Amino acid sequence: MTAVDRTGRAWGGAPEGDVPLLAVAHGSADPRAAETVSAVFERVRSLRPGLDVRVSYLDHVAPGAATALEELAARGAGEAVVLPMLLTAAYHSKVDLPGVLEEARERSPWLRVRYAHTLGPHPLLLDAVERRLEEAGARPGPDTALVLASAGSSDPEANTTVSAMASELAARGPWREVAVAYASAASPRPGEAVAALRERGASRVAVATYLLAPGFFADRVRDQSVRAGARVVSAALGDAPELARVVLERYDAARAAGHTAGML
Repeated sequence: MTAVDRTGRAWGGAPEGDVPLLAVAHGSADPRAAETVSAVFERVRSLRPGLDVRVSYLDHVAPGAATALEELAARGAGEAVVLPMLLTAAYHSKVDLPGVLEEARERSPWLRVRYAHTLGPHPLLLDAVERRLEEAGARPGPDTALVLASAGSSDPEANTTVSAMASELAARGPWREVAVAYASAASPRPGEAVAALRERGASRVAVATYLLAPGFFADRVRDQSVRAGARVVSAALGDAPELARVVLERYDAARAAGHTAGML
């Protein structure tokens, strides 16, 4: 049976025309991160056979986004959808990547680049968070508090987005309380959030790792949370099937909107 989205469109349907999808992930020196990104896009390819799906990175891992765009242009592509593989809109999606796209447009003015929205926020990502928590053995209940731990950002809007997602998680399940934490750039840190919840009377604390892939920040979230007394720490979202569906939804929306690089 072919899976369909909420509008009835087949996830596995053939795309209209051959407009490549170029995903741009952050990149990490930890090889587990690139392995996870590759697994996500294997799911995407399985859902949308025939779609030209490519992956690039902003740092640490080749190919870089600029190189990938140059290759598309050299192969004769006239159009591409660029998708920032990021959970929140912050510096990388607002400054770094638009700069790369502007340079690409100057080098290859015939290449029409549509810029997709970041992955988050999206309700399907909350489904993925709940999936990972359940796999880790965490269940919402009146004695269990939850920490939603993200990478953190110097952009207040990005952190506000994470706080809003925590509020949505609180509305979904009977958690005692849902708090946020950040592995860097903002506070509280995961260990601080866990400790505060325990001080407020939570007998159990679970931590949801709201990160795309295992790596430095995911390890930091786990280590700090466990030391502070968390009972459960979920894995990063990884190749949860919900992520592949979000990718295709962002791709389809970018194609439909028709925004090109520089019109952000």
